[in-house]
Amino acid sequence: MGHDQILVVEDNARNMALLRDVLGASGYRTLEASTGRQALELASEHAPVLVLMDIRLPDMDGTEALRLLRADGRTASIPVLAVTADAMAGDRERFLEAGFDAYLAKPIDLDELLAAVRLHHSRVSTVLGPNS
Repeated sequence: MGHDQILVVEDNARNMALLRDVLGASGYRTLEASTGRQALELASEHAPVLVLMDIRLPDMDGTEALRLLRADGRTASIPVLAVTADAMAGDRERFLEAGFDAYLAKPIDLDELLAAVRLHHSRVSTVLGPNS
């Protein structure tokens, strides 16, 4: 299904365009959501390999969206990476404790982003096998 699709949850159009371009240039297809509710719908419908989740969303906090993804059997095992401008001391630990698989601070370091995507994508591919 969504074997190379990454769900990007971001309400800033400029950030969304940047992520779409960078991921697209690396061979990934993106699904795009600008709200938590939209993210939940797309994730359960398309089963992406990975979710890049902005923390500040118009309708719900990204941590709340993560909690709802984890509570749904269809989306519970999808790796979710927190992407946030709220880069304060202790944030990385707080987001990892909340259940995110990784944490990326804005402005996004594109090399760090792609390394994190590859790491978590390869983990999923290993678990699912190449033909899923």
